[in-house]
Amino acid sequence: MKQHYIVLDVALCHDCNNCFVACKDEHADNSWLPYTQPMPWHGHRWMNIQRLERGEGDRVDVAFLPTPCQHCADAPCVKAHPDCISRRSDGIVLLDPQKAQGKKDIMDSCPYGVFYWNEESAVAQKCTMCAHLLDDGWAMPRCVHSCPTGALQFYTVEPEEMEKKVAKEKLSSYRAEIGTKPNVYYKNLYRFTKNFITGAVLKDDDCLEDAVVQLTGNAVDSAQKTDYFGEFKFDGLDDGAYTLSVNGKAVKTVEISSKSVNVGEIPV
Repeated sequence: MKQHYIVLDVALCHDCNNCFVACKDEHADNSWLPYTQPMPWHGHRWMNIQRLERGEGDRVDVAFLPTPCQHCADAPCVKAHPDCISRRSDGIVLLDPQKAQGKKDIMDSCPYGVFYWNEESAVAQKCTMCAHLLDDGWAMPRCVHSCPTGALQFYTVEPEEMEKKVAKEKLSSYRAEIGTKPNVYYKNLYRFTKNFITGAVLKDDDCLEDAVVQLTGNAVDSAQKTDYFGEFKFDGLDDGAYTLSVNGKAVKTVEISSKSVNVGEIPV
C-alpha cells in the first residue's frame, strides 16, 4: 500500500516559519476530531524549527531543521501506548485524543520530543501530517503547501519506490541511530549534524584564487580550489584529525571535536 512521506531539504530552509504559521492556522482553535483537538495558540510547535550556527569568527553559517513528528514505522510512542497511539497503514502516526486524555507520560515516549501538552484539554498533541485534509482529498499537508522555497516536499508512494528515492538522492533520517524508521526524510542533513573546516589561502598578503587545497584523514580525501577570496570549505565532516595541504604541500593538521573549525589565513 502507498504511504505518505515528507522530505525536507535543510539547504533550502531559511527559517521563514511559513510552515509553522500554516500549521498554527490549521489547528489553533480548530477541532478536527477524531484526529486531534484544537491546538493552543501559544507554546505548541508541531512544526518546530531547530536552529544551529556553525563555524568561528567571520566564517560561519546557520542551518535550520524543521522537525515535525517523524511518523516512525517502529515508533516508540506506539509501543509505549498502544491503547491510544497507532500507526495507520498509510504511515501516519495518530494519537486518539479521547483515549489519551490525562496521560501525561505520553510526553516522554518520543525520542524526538515532538509531543506538546495541552493543559486546557489535558492531552498530549503533535503533528498529524494533516491527516484530516489528506483523507478529504488534499494532495499535501498545510506545511508543505505553504513552503515558498521547496524545502518541504510530499510524496504518496509505495515503500519500495521511496527506498529507491532515498538511495538515489542520498536522503537521511534524523537521528538514524535511534532506529525508528521514520517516514520523514532529510536532504543535506549534514548541514545540521556534521561540521566543516574552512579558511583562506594568502600569497604576499593577498587572496590566492584557484589554489588547490586538499583535505585528508578520517576516511576523507577531497580537493577543491579556493574562490576569489582565497577561501575554501570542506563540509560534512565527522569528528577526527585531518591534514590540510595547499598545492601539494601539507600545511596544517586540524582536529574536529563537535564543532566546525576556522583555521584562519594560510600564507604560502
